[in-house]
Parts: sequence; C-alpha cells; structure tokens
Amino acid sequence: MSFVDKYIKGDKVVWLVVLLLAILSVMAVYSSIVTLAYKYQGGDTLYYLFKHAIILVVGFGLMILAHNLNYKYYSRISQIAIIISIPALALTLATGANINDASRWLVIPVINQTFQTSDLAKLALIMYLARLLYKKQDNIKDFKSAFVPIMLPVLAVCGLILPANFSTAAMVFTTSLIIMFIGRVNIKYILSLIGIGVGMLMLLMLVAKAKPDLLPRLDTWVSRIESFSDGKSDGNYQAEQAKIAIATGGVIGKGPGKSTQRNFLPHPYSDFIYAIVIEEYGLLGGFSVIILYLVLFYRGIKIAQKAEKSFGTFLAVGLSFSLVFQAMINMAVAVNLFPVTGQPLPLVSMGGTSIWFTCLAIGIILSVSRKTETSNKKVNVAV
Repeated sequence: MSFVDKYIKGDKVVWLVVLLLAILSVMAVYSSIVTLAYKYQGGDTLYYLFKHAIILVVGFGLMILAHNLNYKYYSRISQIAIIISIPALALTLATGANINDASRWLVIPVINQTFQTSDLAKLALIMYLARLLYKKQDNIKDFKSAFVPIMLPVLAVCGLILPANFSTAAMVFTTSLIIMFIGRVNIKYILSLIGIGVGMLMLLMLVAKAKPDLLPRLDTWVSRIESFSDGKSDGNYQAEQAKIAIATGGVIGKGPGKSTQRNFLPHPYSDFIYAIVIEEYGLLGGFSVIILYLVLFYRGIKIAQKAEKSFGTFLAVGLSFSLVFQAMINMAVAVNLFPVTGQPLPLVSMGGTSIWFTCLAIGIILSVSRKTETSNKKVNVAV
C-alpha cells in the first residue's frame, strides 16, 4: 500500500485542488517578496521562501491529522474551541499586538509567532453552529430553545472581532447566516438577527464618533469605502497599483517572476497576491485560480450531500463556503470590484497561523468525505 493510499483519504479532487493552490502559492510568494526581503533581510528572498514553505508543510501535516480524525469528534472539540475563542478575542482587543490601529494578534511565547485569534474563532464558531443545528433539528423553529442559543455565540464572536477587523466580522456573520438558513432556522429569526447585527454596528459607529479612541479603525473603514465609491486614485493607491498589474499582465501574462508591480503594490505577497498572479500568468492564470476555488466549493457541497449525519453536512457546507467566500472577496478587491479589506487569499497568500487554520478547515471537510467513503466501502463489502 502506497503512502497516498495509506494516509491520504477522502475526496481526491479536493486534495488535488489544495496541492495546486499550494504550488501556486510558493511560486507567487517567491516572486512577490522582493521588496519585503530587501527591507528586512538584506535582499535574502530565500529566507521568506523557506519560511513560507515550512508553514505550508506544517499546514499539510495538520490537514492530514485533521482528516484522519472522525468528524463526529469535532462536535465535542467545537465546545472547547468556542470556550477558548471568546476570551482569546477579548484578550486580543485588550492587550493584542497593535498594527495599523488594529489589535488582531496575540504573540505566542517561545516561538514568537503572531497568532490572529479571529482565525481560531471563525473555525470554532462554524463547528459550534454545526453542532447546535444538528442537536436542535427537532425543535429548530422554536425561538427560545433553538434560535437564542444559536444567536448568542454568533453575536459574541462577531462583536469581539468587529472593532479591529470589520471585514472578517462581516464574513463570519454572513457565513453564520448561510449555515443557519441551510439548518432550517426560521427565516424571520434570521432577518431579525441581521437587524440586530446592523443595529449593533450603527451603535458602535455612533459611540466611536463620540469617543474616537474606542474605534480607531473607523476612519480607515470610511476612507476605503469613500475611495472605492468615488473611483478616484487619491487615497486608493493600492487599488490603482493592482489595476496596473492586471492591465499589464494581459491574456498570458509576463511570465513567472517577471512582475514589476510587486515593487510598488503594498502587500503584494498577501492582500494583493491575486493581482501579481494575473500580472505574471495573465487572465488565463487568473481564471484558473477562480476555477480551482469553484471546484473546491462544488466538491464541498457534494461531500455535504453525501454526509451520514446533518452535522457533517453543516460542517462541510459552512467551512467550504467560508473558504471560497474569503477567496472571492480577496480576488474582488484585487480587481477593484470591492473596497480594500485586508483578507488573504486562502492557501495562496503568505501567512502563518491563517494558513494553518485554513488547512485545518480543509482537513475537517476531508474528514467528512473520508467517513462517507469508509461507510460506502463497508456497505459494498456487505452486499
């Protein structure tokens, strides 16, 4: 039995998509870290390449571990994860590393690695919602016994993410609504939750206007939205440089490693890596990346449909939607279809813990697929 047959289980198409995205990531990151390397490592691009490669290898290790664990155990794990996530988010707001007026990171002692607690909270919330929806299917239409317990963790997590990271809070909130809709929660309750969320956001903005120190990111949000809606280059430098990269890439691109906009575009290795991909690989490369994510989403839905229990269905749908939704937002920002958000491109952008949590999410999706395959084999043997 080969290594692949022994250790790599689950949907092989998902594994192939992940491998292709990881290969693209290594190539795109290596090409786009030139200015970063000159700024911090004396031009040593190999330092960042090896660091990124190690992070990806560890991520694949986590994915293998996650997919080998029966997905039913994630129901219990979600309880622990959500209990850890909420205090961690509060601690991040209070004492987290502050970069660009945003407290999004905690520093892990010893290894000195920054850790974005919203990544943990997003994964924990999706798993926990899947658990709650599965447990409460018999009385899912009831407000008090079903909707309230589901609503509270959503508001808690999104409310704690919001002050430092509006886009992530909005993404997590939207993903939660999608899972709730699929879980047959009363549409009136979902609409009321949207109203509560909008109301909380408006209240927070009013308080921030009176006390600017409470929400220093508010001016950044407003300026980004205004720059996007005005369509002017002033205050929209990132978007303008991304458009130049896309325009000069043409249909087939300049070729791997031949980007010029990486020298001008802020964060070309993370937030705007998709613009670099189009510049070097052209529209063909850009469309290929979109297709890979759409295939990932399609396979996630197929896995959800075949799941033995509704818990597996909610897990696969929620995690697949979350990953692909984030990817589409990142790509929409790069092509100036959406205001600048700061969301990385899953599995492609350079990162640390964000890649690991993405790999864990994919591993959980594969765990659902693996369990389904195992059950089908047993049925076939019995027959």
